[in-house]
Amino acid sequence: MSAKLSGQASSVIDPGLFSKRKRTNTIGLTLSMIAMLIGMIFLFWILSVLLYKGFSTLSLDLFIQNTPAPGSEGGGLANPIIGSLMIVGFATLVSTPIGILAGIYLSEYGKQSVIAEITRFVTDIMLSAPSIVIGLFVYAIMVAQMGHFSGWAGTCALSLIAVPVVLRTTENMLRLVPLTLREAAYALGAPRWKVALTVTLKAAKSGVITGILLALARISGETAPLLFTALNNQFFSSNMNSPMANLPVVIFQFAMSPYDNWVNLAWAAALIITFAVLGLNILARVVFSEKDKL
Repeated sequence: MSAKLSGQASSVIDPGLFSKRKRTNTIGLTLSMIAMLIGMIFLFWILSVLLYKGFSTLSLDLFIQNTPAPGSEGGGLANPIIGSLMIVGFATLVSTPIGILAGIYLSEYGKQSVIAEITRFVTDIMLSAPSIVIGLFVYAIMVAQMGHFSGWAGTCALSLIAVPVVLRTTENMLRLVPLTLREAAYALGAPRWKVALTVTLKAAKSGVITGILLALARISGETAPLLFTALNNQFFSSNMNSPMANLPVVIFQFAMSPYDNWVNLAWAAALIITFAVLGLNILARVVFSEKDKL
């Protein structure tokens, strides 16, 4: 009986069709490998040039001195480093609770309501919107109304970019939490808000942290929004209500200047941002891998 079935199965399989599919699969894999190699070649080329140019400028003065005047030698990046840390830090503090609470609402309360659908639609638009559009929007509603650039305006622009990332990640992570975990908490008499905050959110903690780190990496290198909002400042300033130096704008301005010293500092600033974003992405992947193991 088994011999008869195997004979029927072999008669059904078309050798020509099998070889055609195998050939198509081989061609697809080959083209995919070629495309990957081309992308990796350009990536390593960019990174090698960045490492070569950036490491040659690294020194202690880079982190303790302010940006130099045009045409002068020496100087550092202390003021844009501090400015970037302050703007990105405040943007993270603003976007994290808003994104997490909105994600909890969409996952635990709104679900298929009209408000939830509108929120998801707006979130998708903001995720795909060019950052320069967000910078121009904040310029119109804050900078133009206040009459001056400021670090707070830059914080607002970066927050608008980070909130959708945190929101979408939080919602997706909370949806992965098993329904039985919520039902067990409800059976013990826990109210809905407490289940959402202390049970569901705690179970998805690693994934939510990953989303926050990815949002932080996303806004760390944004230049266009800061050009319209925080602008730049050659001198050290911790006043968030005035123009503030920041690494992305310094890179933009110094890299296009005719001064060799400024160009070298731009390479060093690009290297600092690259390593910062790389470290955040590695940290996010480590956290996410630990979540998978659990």
